[in-house]
Amino acid sequence: MNNFIKTTVITLTVFMLSGLPTSNANASNTDTSNVLEEFTQTMAQHQGKVVYLDFWASWCVPCRKSFPWMNTMQKQYQQQGLVVLSVNLDAQKTLAVKFLQQTPADFAIIYDAQGVLAKKFQLKGMPSSYLFDRQGKMISAHTGFNGKKQQKYQQEIELALSQ
Repeated sequence: MNNFIKTTVITLTVFMLSGLPTSNANASNTDTSNVLEEFTQTMAQHQGKVVYLDFWASWCVPCRKSFPWMNTMQKQYQQQGLVVLSVNLDAQKTLAVKFLQQTPADFAIIYDAQGVLAKKFQLKGMPSSYLFDRQGKMISAHTGFNGKKQQKYQQEIELALSQ
């Protein structure tokens, strides 16, 4: 097993061992397993690449501003190995679909209506983003999005791609 997959599996195992919600009447173990499995598989598909992971919801105003930027980053740096991946946290997928009709995404989206991944990443606000290096190690985490932050995020992406 290569280092990227090992690191991703270890990271997800730690998340999983930290405890899943046990008393959510709307959540099922199948939903939880599916989201975790989809995330693990998606990260494994992008082994050897830099992954920018973004958590968003339709009600998040800064998310509307971050999407055009993430589309640009994906297009500009894809050939160098950048992959933008997002996780939608809307309880109703129709809200996300409506958001995406107004603010399209040129990157993959995982739907996490139960907030399983959000709990595992211990989100502190919206949007939240995480940057993973080519070995699958998380190298930065951020909350919020604005013009000043976008410059910092882009510099971090460029540095990760250069290594």
